[in-house]
Amino acid sequence: MKVVAGVDWSDEAFAAVEQLGLLYKPDEVLLVHGVDLGMFQSPLLAGAANLQGYDEFRGAMIDAGRQAVERGRTVLPADIPSVKTRSEPHHAAAFILDNADALKADLIVVGTHDHSRLAELLVGSVSHHVLLHSHIPTLIVKGKAKPVVRVLLAIEGGDDATRVRAWLTQHPFRNPVTLTILSIVPSLTMVEPDIMAGYQTWSEEHKRQAEHIVAETAKALAGPRFTVTTQVRTGDPVSAVCEAATGHDLIVVGSHGRTGVDRFLLGSVSHGIVHRAGCSVLVIR
Repeated sequence: MKVVAGVDWSDEAFAAVEQLGLLYKPDEVLLVHGVDLGMFQSPLLAGAANLQGYDEFRGAMIDAGRQAVERGRTVLPADIPSVKTRSEPHHAAAFILDNADALKADLIVVGTHDHSRLAELLVGSVSHHVLLHSHIPTLIVKGKAKPVVRVLLAIEGGDDATRVRAWLTQHPFRNPVTLTILSIVPSLTMVEPDIMAGYQTWSEEHKRQAEHIVAETAKALAGPRFTVTTQVRTGDPVSAVCEAATGHDLIVVGSHGRTGVDRFLLGSVSHGIVHRAGCSVLVIR
């Protein structure tokens, strides 16, 4: 398993790296820090602005970035075969994504400062941009690192369940966990009685399908690595998953995000869960 983890000098970043070591035993970890010099990323702009002491400023920022990734190395377990670091002048999120592509990583790990949804849209954050543009599974770590004992696996349909199940099997957690497999049947508030009657029939059929999918997924995953229980609930998917996650250490969810402008403006169920959940979230793509 190859992992790229984004590091800066925040407590959240070091907690994310530490959480990685508690959750998995990867074969290779690359700790990266993009040294964001803002408008002075280019020496030409710095020269045009006549910035005094630019070379010293740039050197100090690069040195601080190298110290950050080296500190990140110290919070990882000693049993990881390969831990490498990289710190270069670059926009942080793009540097994480570029290195993940170059390494052909299986997973990206980032911490989050838990900005409000509005702040994310207007200002952005590294975790927001990584989640939005990553094409591989992404672990968003919230809060302090801790052992993961209870995991909530939220699945939407058969294809989603197969993909997530395969990833969990190929990339096992470091330690066995108690796994709750959850599927949500969306609920709708409608006024027209005839429409509501049609929805009732659809909802009952959808619930039967959901119960079958979680049962099949539980059967496939049950074993020494997972102690499995199942749930099917009705409600708004984001709210229902976050409510069900109370008392869990990690949410695992598949991504069925929107594309283009809709993806940027409205996000997706997985993004909504990341924003609202009280624990870390692993988004499987």
